[in-house]
This record gives sequence, C-alpha cells and structure tokens, in this order.
Amino acid sequence: MPRFDITPYVDMSPAEVRQRIRSGEITFPTAGMCRGYAQANLVILPPEYAADFKEYAEKNPFPCPVLEIIEGTPETHAMGEGGNIVTDIPEYFIYRNGEFSEKVNDASAFWKEGYVGFLIGCSFSFEEALMKAGIEIRHIATGRNVPMYKTNIQTVKAGPFEGPMVCSMRPMTPENARLAYDITVKFPNVHGAPVHMGDPSVVGVADIMKPDYGEAVEIREGEIPVFWPCGVTPQAAIEAAKPPIVITHSPGHMFITDIPNAELNDYLQAKKQSK
Repeated sequence: MPRFDITPYVDMSPAEVRQRIRSGEITFPTAGMCRGYAQANLVILPPEYAADFKEYAEKNPFPCPVLEIIEGTPETHAMGEGGNIVTDIPEYFIYRNGEFSEKVNDASAFWKEGYVGFLIGCSFSFEEALMKAGIEIRHIATGRNVPMYKTNIQTVKAGPFEGPMVCSMRPMTPENARLAYDITVKFPNVHGAPVHMGDPSVVGVADIMKPDYGEAVEIREGEIPVFWPCGVTPQAAIEAAKPPIVITHSPGHMFITDIPNAELNDYLQAKKQSK
C-alpha cells in the first residue's frame, strides 16, 4: 500500500498545490503532483555565502542547475508568480554549522534580510518523459520518496563548497535503462543523462537498500540501478562548507513551479544565451 496518496493532487495547478502546502494540508513528498510541471530543490543561504554557492552551482551544472535566484524577499517570480520559498514546500531541513539541526513545515521564522535563495532543477522533471515512454518509476508507483545516495563522484570545489555528487536512483531493466538514457540526455539543463548504470559499488554505494536520503525501493530480478545527478548534492556541500545556518528542502519535498517540464530545458537554455 502507498505510504501517502498523491492522487488528489496529480491534476491540480501548481498555484493550488502551493497554497495547500502553505496551509499545511500537504506535508509529504511531491513526486507526481501537478502532472506536467517542473519541481525544484531549494537552498537558502546567508548573504556572505551566496556568491560562492552560485559559483559552485555554475561549476557543477548537472547536479545543480539553477532555475531562479531569490533575493530581497522569499517570493518567487520566474518559477511561479506569487510563490514563496519558505512556505510552499511541504518540509524543510535546517542545517547549523554544516550539521542537520531540525525539520519544519514552515521556514518563515528562519528567513532574514539579505538571505539568498536558489531554486535548483529536480530529476522529477524528466520522470514525466520516462513514464510517457512506458517506464515505471518505482518510487512513484509505490508511494515512496526517491532513494538518493552520496557517491564517490566528486564535485568541483568553489569557495568552501565541495563534496560528493548525490545521485537519485531508479531501478529498470537494461532495455528501459538504455531508453531512459536516450530520453534524458536531451535534457542537459535538468540533470541530463545517467552517470552510471549497474553495479552500485562502482560509484561508491555499498548497500543499495540503505540510501543516504529518501527511501529504498525494490529492485526486481532482471533490473539494474540507474543513477542520475541529483539536486540534493548541495546538502552534501553544505556539510563541508559549514555555514552558520542553511535552509533547504527536505529531500523529495519540492517547490512546484509554473513552468511545464516540456519547456524547462529550453527555458534554461534561452536564459543561458541571454547572459
């Protein structure tokens, strides 16, 4: 049986789901909600860390594709007019000096003047394309949070930010894995192609049933684990940088944007070219 039920929210608009999150109705992972719309990871930092983190994201575009930078107030514009990054995510993690401190459903009390928020692309954005191709996404099918792992793939350092790439994993048959590669390689601005398929020990994962974030899912006979760069990577970098305080999303609990998945890669490409 599913651990939580996203059925009522699959075809709601992003604005309506954000409002239901804000009201406290939704406190569980958002994968599969607002069919067709992109979801985003979150990092909020004190101002003295913002420039280094922006450079870190630019140097590591596959795990950390920046969708929007939010300054001045926590309100969003490009990714959803009227959205709010401290109220519109079902669950937040608070880090203090690089260590996990607590989780909350509303981070309003932690926002201070000068803080800078980063919305970062999420692998949920390409899952819609995979499902349209007939590939089962196990964590959605079973009502679980996607499993995520710290790997032995190192990110490029910027300032105090460094550390392992976090990867999300989806089990598939080898045939579906090849199809998934062909689909996701066309989305270079939203994590792109898998970084590894097969033996998890090659990327430093000792026990596939013990993810560092999220929940384990069944890997059936004849299936292989398929790993993609994940927007939770900044949380591993935060542990290295040790800012006095950082607000992030709780893994799997995302900000739902007003940008359709089908348009997000082109939107980000156009944004790059306009700079």
